[in-house]
Amino acid sequence: MNNTPTLELRHLQRTFKQGEIILNVLKDINFSLKAGEIVALVGPSGSGKSTLLQLAGLLERPSSGEIFIQGQPCNQMTDKQRTAMRCQTIGYVYQFHHLLPEFTALENIVLPQMIAGISSIDAQKKAQQLLKNLSLENRATHRPSRLSGGEQQRVAILRALANNPALLIADEPTGNLDESTSQQVFDELMNLVKGSNMAALVATHNVELAKKMDRIVTLHKGTLKEN
Repeated sequence: MNNTPTLELRHLQRTFKQGEIILNVLKDINFSLKAGEIVALVGPSGSGKSTLLQLAGLLERPSSGEIFIQGQPCNQMTDKQRTAMRCQTIGYVYQFHHLLPEFTALENIVLPQMIAGISSIDAQKKAQQLLKNLSLENRATHRPSRLSGGEQQRVAILRALANNPALLIADEPTGNLDESTSQQVFDELMNLVKGSNMAALVATHNVELAKKMDRIVTLHKGTLKEN
């Protein structure tokens, strides 16, 4: 049995310089996340949650410390290697869906697969099945402007999962939805994650949603603590 964490952060630090002022946004962060585990990341606004997620998802580089994804050290990777890792191993869901407005729901899910080297025919089959899983098959040809907020976020979630990532990074994935839709979309997301045995790190302000996850970690004044 492979016990290697899907994500591991060791002594991670991130500082920013504003003029003569040094801002220590993240201080000595140590964290691990294993396959099949969903962890809630909570903390007040401005605590650095988005920065931590961007580092974990290889969108930024840390000031110091190490990041491992499936046991692979990422700090010394070239930009090309990091891009390949993101494409093949990491899925992202944000508060705002960021769907491409000129493409249909189906095409938004097909595109990341084709970028990963999957054929158009296979990518379309996979996208159609994913849409069917969330009862969105009748929205396949609709552009984002014709979808409700909940439908847009569901498509964004399916896009993130299209390449079967080992790691899902979600930054307030239901924060832009009303309470009822938020609960429904969150439950669907959790079912998809658990069914795929991926690891998920989910930032949220919603205490009730956080309690549904396997663990809660709190980021406060740059330090991360297990609840």
